[in-house]
Amino acid sequence: MSGNKARQDAIEAVRHYEAPAAVFTSTEAPGEIFGENVFTKAVMQKRLPKPVFKSVMATIEHSEPLDPTVADVVAVVMKDWAMEKGATHYAHVFYPLTHLTAEKHDSFFEPGSDGNAIAEFAGKTLTQGEPDASSFPNGGLRATFEARGYTGWDVTSPAYILENPNGNTLCIPTVFVSMTGEALDNKTPLLRSQQAMAKQAARVLHLFGHEHPDAVVSFAGAEQEYFLIDRSFFLSRPDLLNSGRTLFGAKPPKGQEFDDHYFGAIPERVLAFMMDCERDLFKLGIPAKTRHNEVAPGQFELAPMFERSNVAADHQQLLMTTLKRVAQKHGMECLFHEKPFAGINGSGKHVNFSLGNSTQGNLLLPGDTPHENAQFLVFCAAVIRSVHKYGSLLRASVASATNDHRLGANEAPPAIISIFLGDQLADVFEQISKGGATTSKTKGSLEIGVDTLPVLPTDPGDRNRTSPFAFTGNRFEFRAPGSLQSIAGPMTTINTILAEALDFIATELETNVADGVEFNAAVQTVLEKIINDHGAVVFNDDGYADEWQTEAAERGLPNLKTTLDALPELITEDSMELFSRYGVFNHREMHSRYEIALEQYILSVHVEAALTLEMATTIIAPAAVRYQTELALNVSSLTAIGQDADTTTLDEVSASLKALRAGIATLRSELAQEEADTEEKRAEHAQKSLLPAMVALRAAADTLEGLVADDLWPLPTYQEMLFIL
Repeated sequence: MSGNKARQDAIEAVRHYEAPAAVFTSTEAPGEIFGENVFTKAVMQKRLPKPVFKSVMATIEHSEPLDPTVADVVAVVMKDWAMEKGATHYAHVFYPLTHLTAEKHDSFFEPGSDGNAIAEFAGKTLTQGEPDASSFPNGGLRATFEARGYTGWDVTSPAYILENPNGNTLCIPTVFVSMTGEALDNKTPLLRSQQAMAKQAARVLHLFGHEHPDAVVSFAGAEQEYFLIDRSFFLSRPDLLNSGRTLFGAKPPKGQEFDDHYFGAIPERVLAFMMDCERDLFKLGIPAKTRHNEVAPGQFELAPMFERSNVAADHQQLLMTTLKRVAQKHGMECLFHEKPFAGINGSGKHVNFSLGNSTQGNLLLPGDTPHENAQFLVFCAAVIRSVHKYGSLLRASVASATNDHRLGANEAPPAIISIFLGDQLADVFEQISKGGATTSKTKGSLEIGVDTLPVLPTDPGDRNRTSPFAFTGNRFEFRAPGSLQSIAGPMTTINTILAEALDFIATELETNVADGVEFNAAVQTVLEKIINDHGAVVFNDDGYADEWQTEAAERGLPNLKTTLDALPELITEDSMELFSRYGVFNHREMHSRYEIALEQYILSVHVEAALTLEMATTIIAPAAVRYQTELALNVSSLTAIGQDADTTTLDEVSASLKALRAGIATLRSELAQEEADTEEKRAEHAQKSLLPAMVALRAAADTLEGLVADDLWPLPTYQEMLFIL
């Protein structure tokens, strides 16, 4: 009897896959449907009374306090618009501390006195909901018996319609807080940090002579990397199904070493999926811009345009949900785990961010002569100071058990947080450190040597894919966040540390000017101080080089290699004082984040360890024993008739099976150990005992995969999952 029936059935399912119907109908164009399912400014302007519209716009565009009297009017208009779109229910959508999205659906309809249904949606219902606050991770902010929590309407993030073949739902982005007002979500601290940063940025702009600058906001555009595999393979792998990554799997004969997948021709089935996704994203007002193959086989990327960081964070969550849902429609599974396949590149979520407003534009745009652009240099220097001073917090903001598999490998930025400025800016700041910048390296041109090709303009500096925090021309790119993670956490940290740096700069400038120092001289003094005090964080070379580890240590840059190294940075006195000073987190909220992250780490590793043990015991070992038995019977039969029998393969299988059983025994013993008395000790046991035991067990299993007859191997292999689409 074949031992790999499920595997063969999965391959047959791929072979007979039929693509769904065409995406775009003949009567619709992609541009025409953009924002179709969003309660946009245009919809509000058309439907809301003019005073109400102006009030709402003042909050959205200028960060003015929301007038509570407009809620009833907006609620009625929003309900009517949603019902015209086929919505029967509404949902307050929020983002608990799981990196996932939560929603509770309620019907618009209520029974009337005459027996008919009445559609109602009041302002109070729009602005506030009450989900159970004890059923989500809260790090001790709420006891199990303390269930009350509140959602609150975030008017700055637009409501939208979520379509379903059986009925549509009006989705309202909200914050999620406890009864005491403490944040139980990712959105609340992001909004708080945005407000803190905007306040300090306004002080700096006032010093540059801008009397009435519009509110400064942070913008973000997160590149989303992901893997696609056929869903039949996914359902045949308990490890992928339950943990999101393959806990077993031998290296395929061909991986990514030919560099033939990156930017290659997109497979037809994948392109159909991408186009279907983009249609749904366009209707939700999500500006999906770029799509392409990534480096690893089966890996792809989608990048949206820049948006305000709060909206970008919401859209990222919605984008991930959409990718998952549409992939299943196309018979595939979308994998967001940072390292679903060993031995090939993992997936990140590179967060491009900038600062700006409607009056001054992008504050991180250097212009052609950045040495003359003092305002840009001040905001750029704020980034340098903040990343150097709080690099450990940036590392902690992306710490997780899943991202540990990726950070520090030669495919992702190292765990050492440094800044790449490029040749032009590095030169300008070098001049500043010596007394003042007078020149900037200029753009060049590239003549290819073919008369029919145009002369190509070249930037004054190269890019650096090994840098965790790189300047890319008019923005910085934070490359360390993992594919699974919400960008709200990193953006909250970036906003907060920038608030501190801008506060420092504004205070220094105000003090110097008050003491009679000419403004430009005061700016030079502050810039010089920052680059001399914090220039050690600037590194323009190879972040993958072994020498960088030594040099970074000499520069005093922390190297927090694992989640357990990074998480304690959240609850140092300096960190808690920083977030408290700018009103982003109080001490209890900081401790809750630490405790939740620690718990999530422990749970992730324990689930994987239990899965590893189960699969090795019930799937891999039986297959190996069957093959061992088959080989032994063959040797016995040949010996019985007087023929010499080669026992090489039998010996290799037996040795590997012995190693597998030893690995099973070790992992079972480690899992059975008595619970430690603190979460820190449990996490340490997971890191130092469970993970090594899993690695050893996998090594034996992967060796067996290369020995056991193919018709007996039960699990879809890497060469099948990565290359059959």
